Amino acid sequence: MARFTIGEHDFLLDGAPYRVLSGAIHYFRVHPDQWADRIRTARLLGLNTIETYVAWNAHSPVRGEWDTSGGLDLGRFLDAVAAEGMNAIVRPGPYICAEWHNGGLPVWLTSMPGARLRSSEPTYLAEVTEFLRNVYAIVAPRQIDRGGNVILVQIENEYGAYGSDKAYLAELVRLTRELGVTVPLTTVDQPQPQMLRDGSLPGLHMTGSFGARATERLATLREHQPTGPLMCSEFWDGWFDWWGGVHHTTDVASAAQELDTLLAAGASINIYMVHGGTNFALTNGANDKGRYLPIVTSYDYDAPIDEAGHPTEKFFAFRDVIAKYAPVPDELPPLAEPAPTPSAPLAIVSEWLGEVAPGTSSSDVPLSFEGLGHLGALVRYDAALDAGAFGDGPTALLEFEEVRDIAWIFVDDAPVGRLSRGLHERTLAVPRGSALTVLVEEQGRVNYAHRLGEEKGLIGAVTLGGSLLGGWTATPIDLDELARRTVSPATAGGGGEGPAAGPVALRGTFALERPADLFLDTDAWGKGFAFVNGFFLGRYWRNGPQRSLYVPGPVTRAGENDVVVLELEGIREATARFVAEPLLGDREE
Repeated sequence: MARFTIGEHDFLLDGAPYRVLSGAIHYFRVHPDQWADRIRTARLLGLNTIETYVAWNAHSPVRGEWDTSGGLDLGRFLDAVAAEGMNAIVRPGPYICAEWHNGGLPVWLTSMPGARLRSSEPTYLAEVTEFLRNVYAIVAPRQIDRGGNVILVQIENEYGAYGSDKAYLAELVRLTRELGVTVPLTTVDQPQPQMLRDGSLPGLHMTGSFGARATERLATLREHQPTGPLMCSEFWDGWFDWWGGVHHTTDVASAAQELDTLLAAGASINIYMVHGGTNFALTNGANDKGRYLPIVTSYDYDAPIDEAGHPTEKFFAFRDVIAKYAPVPDELPPLAEPAPTPSAPLAIVSEWLGEVAPGTSSSDVPLSFEGLGHLGALVRYDAALDAGAFGDGPTALLEFEEVRDIAWIFVDDAPVGRLSRGLHERTLAVPRGSALTVLVEEQGRVNYAHRLGEEKGLIGAVTLGGSLLGGWTATPIDLDELARRTVSPATAGGGGEGPAAGPVALRGTFALERPADLFLDTDAWGKGFAFVNGFFLGRYWRNGPQRSLYVPGPVTRAGENDVVVLELEGIREATARFVAEPLLGDREE
């Protein structure tokens, strides 16, 4: 057993100075059968530590549940880090941001009456206590002073940018210690005086989060943390993308120079991200600083290890820098090779919206996703249209208080338009008819600040021709079940390789000689969701920048493989094509 402590100037491992050279890998963004590979590649970069957040909402989507199966097996992940001879840092939040759905907080928690998020309010703290009890039951036995590899645990996450409730931080510390954590505790904030003051407590070791101006930021951090090691525990080496934007990259030479500056100053680091991974299924977060911007499926982050686990130009530049300050392994990871490029015609299995029977609930004001207890991405809303609302005209104005986040409107099953929250759209002229259907997609929950936990769906009252439109039914749609039905032997479909109007479910098969990582080309499709062999790859959207979806090799198989596409709008070519390398979009200049 070893002892890891904080000294006057350095981290100390069994009393000797120790520089933490860490990289962030989120176990919940990587297929579990690929954890060992990504960890090993990080070690070959020259790192000695792996850091991860813990995503509360992934483990507990429903109150009272705690899931550590498959890709949520935090203990297995930490053991994989140890097997590679590396230490670990755990950041359980409970809030993590991370461009992750709802900042990692469960929807049931953020919907709970009276729960004041990220505060010492008792209702909220009671739930946090149960969460931390579950997390530390996994982490505490794996601490370095018990023969494991966990050397640091973080309290909250950039709390100084959100609040200043010292009683809350103190309670997190008390719980953490009471639940068996004995390693040093840290905080992280951007090195701004007010954030550093608000986000920490005496006895917690402050660290910084930044990606540039390292000398200046370290100086500010030192003013507020007079002793102990300097640490940038989020060295931002890249950035994330959102739909409708560009693919963000950072200049390799500039990023390497900032890393060099940090290491030359004697600082410890955690590279955020060393390997970003993927927002599989519906796990992406969203930005909203006046305009709602949902985050894309890829979390490549322009990291040194790309989304498929390959070393990039940045990997080798960072490795050269690290080699100036610490030994690096002689071995190098293999370079990326072109992925297989099969293709498959897609048959139309169903125009599935018409198969969703409305009427699971009824109200004068449409129920939100939360009101329905729905954790999925789609809800179908239906209401009868009153002919009197149209007067003598052929159309009437349909107006919503708010649409979260995008809605397709149908009258008598015919599509008449789309409203997007990102464009601040709330009104649409609709033609005369008897039945209104509104299909709403929740595109990702904002992952920071006051919009945490906001409701999704049709929000507030709806008017038609200036009069209240009531009598709503709302029907949740289960995408996983829809995908399963699409590959059921009982389903049959025609079609070919031409265009197809949505909403529509399509299925195809393709053959592989052996399991392999793939990149599914979505450029000819509109907007929707894709699955391979039942594994939910995530969202695609013609809006870009992302034009392909990463398919982890472990979900494929030798021989026949299934691909399912749930298209919301329309595709110009009903073919599943795979490309040799990822298409993440035009880069930021």
